[in-house]
This record gives sequence, C-alpha cells and structure tokens, in this order.
Amino acid sequence: MFAGCGGLETEPSSEPLASPSIESQQSPILTTTDVDVAPECEGILTFVNTASYQTLDVYLPSNVVTNLVNRRALAPFTSLADVSSVSLVGEARLKQIEGGARTLDYIDADCTGIFDGLAISHDDAAAIVSLVNTIDDSELHDVLPDAWNGAANLLGLRPFTSAQAISNVAGIGEVSFRNIRNSATLSRPFEALAAAVNALPSNGSSGAQLKRHFDWWNEVTANHPYSRGGPTCFGLEPSSVPSGASIRPNLANAAEVRSAVDNTLAYVNANTRISASVRTAGLANLDARLAGRSFKGCIFTYADDPWSSHTVSIFVDTVNGFSVLTETWWAE
Repeated sequence: MFAGCGGLETEPSSEPLASPSIESQQSPILTTTDVDVAPECEGILTFVNTASYQTLDVYLPSNVVTNLVNRRALAPFTSLADVSSVSLVGEARLKQIEGGARTLDYIDADCTGIFDGLAISHDDAAAIVSLVNTIDDSELHDVLPDAWNGAANLLGLRPFTSAQAISNVAGIGEVSFRNIRNSATLSRPFEALAAAVNALPSNGSSGAQLKRHFDWWNEVTANHPYSRGGPTCFGLEPSSVPSGASIRPNLANAAEVRSAVDNTLAYVNANTRISASVRTAGLANLDARLAGRSFKGCIFTYADDPWSSHTVSIFVDTVNGFSVLTETWWAE
C-alpha cells in the first residue's frame, strides 16, 4: 500500500542531512548571477581594458582598436555588452579579443570562451551541455519561450558534447543561450536543498518532495486511479490547459511560491533534519530567483489508493522558465 506513496518504512532520523550527492551538486564552480562574463573569464575584460594599443592591434583591426581605446579612456569596460556597444565590435571581434586574451594568458582553460555574447567557464559549459541533453520537452520550451524553433532543434539534435555546438544550433541566439545558461547554473543551492528534502527518510505515513527540473505537463496530466478533482491552473495558454482544469485569473507571485516551499519544508520538519547551511543557502538562492517574477502553473491533489493523498503545486516563471514543484503526501 505504501509503495505507491513513495514512503520508506523506516523511522525518520533527527540528524541534519548531509550527503555526498548534495555536496557534489555544489562542487562545480558555476556562474551564480546573471552576468555575461563568468569569473573565470574576467581576464577578457582585463585584456581589453589594459593591453596597449600596439598589443590590441595585433589581434584586431586598427580602427576597432582606436574605438576601444578611446572608449576605455572614459570608463573601463565592465561587461561584454559594454564592449559590444563600441562601434565596429560584434561577435567576430569579441572572438578575436578572446583569442588575444587567451594567447597572452589573461585567461586559461577554466574559461571555455565566448558564445552568443556570454563568456562561460569550463564548469558552466559542462552544466549547459548536461541540461540540454537531459531537460524535458515542456521545461525546455518554457526556458525558451521566444525560441520554440530553437528548442525543437535542440531536442532533435541532442546529445551534444560542447556548449559551442549548442550555440551553433539554428534558432539559438543571445537571449536563448543566456536563458539556458541561467537555467543550468543559477539555482544550484536551491537544487541542493531540494535534493536534501527528497533524500529524507520517511516512516511511511507522510513525506514531501521538492523539484527544480521536471516535466510539468506530465506531472499535471498523469493518470491516477483515485481522482481528487481537476487541477486549478493559472497563466497557461489555452492550448496548454489540462482537461478538466479550472482556471483562476491571477498568476502566482514570489510570495506564493516561497510559501509553498516553506510549507513543504515544515511538513517534513526540515529545520531540524536538514543542515542550516543547506537550508539558508537554498532559500536565499530561491528568493533571488523569485524576486519580482510572475509564475504560471497548476495546483492539484491526487491519490493512487483510497488510503493516501498527494498535494502538488507547480510554478513556472512566465519569462525564463525557472520552475518549482512542491509535493506533500500522507498515507494511513
């Protein structure tokens, strides 16, 4: 009876959870904010800000060097977008700047390079490849809401072995590549918290799950033998509304998503069962991803037998596809 509920018939531990699998999620050195230059690639900006005219002239046309030197005399460059704003500097010139920085050891192998206006680290690139190769269809289309052809092309061409190959796919440009990078790297502390919640042992009578990456359509439309009524959904395109769903007019906001996560953590007594460092980092990361955002999604209840019940809340950022699923369950 309890197998369908995901519970384990063991007594819950009171020790804060700390597992190697959670620590391994935090081990890559990833870009953690929505910038266009990874810390490992900052040498690109140092190169363009400090190299002499004569040095820059080895790697760039003289008229481009003149424009760069004149502009940096007013203020140092702080981003690739800043560099690109200079007349005659486009994607090809950025690659030439990268080449000069690499040749003169301003950057090394920890900086993979510049793709679609982003300078990404080696670990960023690995995370991007892993995400694109494993992400579900519905989530990828939400991550790329304005690049559906690009999303379809990625799904059809995967698996990929490099970030450059992903960048080269038709329909993937600066905005979409940045959305992919952000989805792959910006929520790792929250993902570690979700992993800790999901690893908590249960006594078989109740439990919870947190998910960051999932196929929301499959979650909402899964066939369960004991229905508790259709889902309540919000913000979905008419063609994406599940059968039998009721529609509420208002989108979810940051407070609603945070409340759903807090309630899930409280349901499994996470304050005493998960280490404070994992909880604090995960919730701070979540708040950063939620601030000022709006979310579509669905809330529903289901059961796989007459003696249990699951309550699920799904939230998906309407612009960048950042997604959160919370689930609590009980069984008699």
